[in-house]
Amino acid sequence: MENKRFKLWALLLCFATALSACGGDEDPTSTSAAAAVAETAAAQANGSAETSAVVAADLPAQAAYEEEDLAADWSAESPTAIDLNAEAGPVRITAAGTYALSGKLSDGGIVVEVSNEEKVRLVLNGADIHNENGAAIRIVEAEKVFLTLQEGTENVVSDGETYADMAEDAPNAAVYSKADLVVNGTGSLVVQGNYKDGLSSRDDLKIVSGAIEVHAADDGVVGRDVLAVKDGSLTVEAGGDGLKSTNDAEEGRGNIAIEGGAFVIDAGGDGLQAAASVRVDGGSFDIVSGGGSANGEAHTDDQAWGKGMGARQPAESAAPSATATDAVSMKGIKAASHIVATAGTFSIDSADDAIHSNGTIAIGGGELSVSSGDDGLHADASIVIEGGSLVIAKSYEGIESAVVAIAGGDVRVAADDDGVNVAGGNDGSSAGGRPGVDTFAETGDYKLVITGGALIVDAEGDGLDSNGSIEMSGGAVVVYGPTSAGNGALDYNGSFELKGGTLVAAGSSGMASAPSDVSTQASILMTFPQTQAAGTTVRLEDAAGNEIAAVAPTKEFRTIIVSSPEMKLGESYILYSGGSEIVSFEVSQSVTWLNETGATEAQSGGPGGFGGGGRRPSLGERPTPPQP
Repeated sequence: MENKRFKLWALLLCFATALSACGGDEDPTSTSAAAAVAETAAAQANGSAETSAVVAADLPAQAAYEEEDLAADWSAESPTAIDLNAEAGPVRITAAGTYALSGKLSDGGIVVEVSNEEKVRLVLNGADIHNENGAAIRIVEAEKVFLTLQEGTENVVSDGETYADMAEDAPNAAVYSKADLVVNGTGSLVVQGNYKDGLSSRDDLKIVSGAIEVHAADDGVVGRDVLAVKDGSLTVEAGGDGLKSTNDAEEGRGNIAIEGGAFVIDAGGDGLQAAASVRVDGGSFDIVSGGGSANGEAHTDDQAWGKGMGARQPAESAAPSATATDAVSMKGIKAASHIVATAGTFSIDSADDAIHSNGTIAIGGGELSVSSGDDGLHADASIVIEGGSLVIAKSYEGIESAVVAIAGGDVRVAADDDGVNVAGGNDGSSAGGRPGVDTFAETGDYKLVITGGALIVDAEGDGLDSNGSIEMSGGAVVVYGPTSAGNGALDYNGSFELKGGTLVAAGSSGMASAPSDVSTQASILMTFPQTQAAGTTVRLEDAAGNEIAAVAPTKEFRTIIVSSPEMKLGESYILYSGGSEIVSFEVSQSVTWLNETGATEAQSGGPGGFGGGGRRPSLGERPTPPQP
């Protein structure tokens, strides 16, 4: 038992403070160290099956691919070769079949119009296609069209800045289809959407493979009913949204489904936006939205008691697209219903929320690193984290939803305000247009549930803040809370029932709150006579000199909360700070309040829990993020 206890706390100390002595040349906060903490803590957890059921229930379907979607070999299809150098105007295709396009068409474009029961394959075999007055490739009617990129070829498709037909329902993309469109092959394609969108289908758009680069005045890649990507590389530079699915009128449509691929997206609006759901099962993502987190709205000190109740001001350095008068949503990944990530690597730098759902977010795996001008993760209904790693290096509030459940994984949060904020809220597409606004309901069944995993929070506001209750039965949680008296490391309106796991929370004393008396696992809250300097090691030992806990908070602190399954009622302990004995005491109840003289009465600073509240950082002031 002693070895297990020492291992848990040694790993937790390495994980939380990045002390070089704990790992030699190995990064002490590496995923492996965090996984070891999470694995040990998960053994104490219960309730994980319940959150697994939540993820399963919210999992949108992955896209289905037919065999013909994957087939890029067209040599046996008796193709019709078209030399675009010999064409003077629009090339019209009116019969089913395979057409191999090569050469350059300076003006006119390709028009496909067959019956809705016929299929067409367009092979881009070193083609450069331009239409100055409309879509360069336009699919008027077909059952399905395959756009095959011939191996070893470079292809370009572009349009002009104005179209002859600019009606609302007219074509608006360099590649525009009213039928299902499949892109496959191993060649490359550059799409220049000078008018509005780059690559767009009014039905399904599936990208199977290929190296695709899209530059668009408005949206980059749009699949109205579904946008599905199986593999390949996709680089998108868009004035509007990067990847998009827009059908919000029919159930089961409006989804983005990604199995793999490499994505580099720089969008003036959202990186990924779905009218329904986003599901990611693999791939690598480098997403910048709205100019990045540096372009987000600044937050002012007078925004007390919930950001939905205060005026928001744009940063002085922000570009015009980030001002409060703009109606542009600038989130990294956004969906109206669900966002699910089971695998993949993500780097997101967003002016607004990094990941935002009007419904739920579920993370079952993958590696996510985000910087946000507003929330790291925001969901109106619930956020469930069961695995993977999540680093929120910069945010106003780190993780925000009406219900937050952490059952596994490695989560690290740096926030200008609250680290984890449990409160009702929604902002649709940025609440009337401007980014960063989340409107909070006054009542609701708000809950933070921690059953496993490893969580580190570095917050200038409240560390863990719930407008309802907090339940913890497993996992390892470290909170580096506020240094000002207006917030606390823990803040809740209902109760904090602590039944298991490892908890360390350091912060100021003005609003300090401990777990509730109904807890079945013992905890202490120590208030020091003076503020302790950042890096001061606090150590808890039992009467026999065995180390129960040791941690060195990265910020100055006046109070510290410690709870471990090894702490038992009726046993005596000694607390040290900076190597000096501060107090010896006996644990006689579920929560023991301490000062330098011994056990004392509970202080009345909190809980407060108004969803945010207290001091806000000055313009440009940000905490140091947990080290990756």
